[in-house]
Amino acid sequence: MSKRLSRRTFGTVIGAAAVGASQASRLFAAGPGTPDAAPAAAGDASASRTFPPGFLWGTATAAYQVEGAATEDGRGPSVWDTFSHTPGKTNAGATGDVADDHYHRYKDDVQLMKSLGVKVYRFSIAWSRLFPTGKGAPNPKGIDFYNRLVDELLANGIQPFATLYHWDLPQALQDNGGGWENPDTPKAFGDYAGYVAEHLSDRVNHFFTINEFGAFVELGYRVGVHAPGVKLPGPLQPDTAPLRARARPGGAGHSREGQGRHQGRPRREHDDLRARHRDRRAHQGR
Repeated sequence: MSKRLSRRTFGTVIGAAAVGASQASRLFAAGPGTPDAAPAAAGDASASRTFPPGFLWGTATAAYQVEGAATEDGRGPSVWDTFSHTPGKTNAGATGDVADDHYHRYKDDVQLMKSLGVKVYRFSIAWSRLFPTGKGAPNPKGIDFYNRLVDELLANGIQPFATLYHWDLPQALQDNGGGWENPDTPKAFGDYAGYVAEHLSDRVNHFFTINEFGAFVELGYRVGVHAPGVKLPGPLQPDTAPLRARARPGGAGHSREGQGRHQGRPRREHDDLRARHRDRRAHQGR
């Protein structure tokens, strides 16, 4: 019998545990004098602890780690496809070719989330599934998958939170100009983000732009242990100004409930804010 435990099996086991825990909590909540009541410890402070109103239990994934279907329905390769297929780059040569097969089994996965009592699902969108080469004509089958996923989540009472970039840059952008070293890449990202917003923001109220900016820059472009495996000299500080400058106001990259807190400020005021931020960092480094 294999000792490997898949994420899906783990979710099933945890779901069963959650049901058991909820039954136990009801026994404790029953209090003394009821047939199945269990005695609560005297002075147990945890009994009075509650999460604040509006607190949401959720779970999160990354497209390359769970979707699979790496070459299906027009998806183009990402830097993680190339990196994971390079011998010695991943543990035991693992790839995301199949992963958890979320692309085909998303309905089952949503039911697992529902059984856990999950109210929020943060998923990432594979840029190269929508734009196989990172730009140009979109792939309709790509956005169709995310439309189906969002609809399935909402039908089961789970709020969709979408991440636009979880490190899986389209390989074509890396090959033609060096990926994020190329100033044209933020423009391509802006176009992709706008396309996502156009098709999903009628149902998705919360978007994350980039997951762990510092991590993929340092590990992918300096240390080289993550895709695309580049080793540039010296420590890198990601400059997000070009990305922010090209972002579309009110589009993807904002929560519609807190849309663009600096939106509407003149460009000079943006520049002044950045200058004060640089001065403050310089002063702290003395």
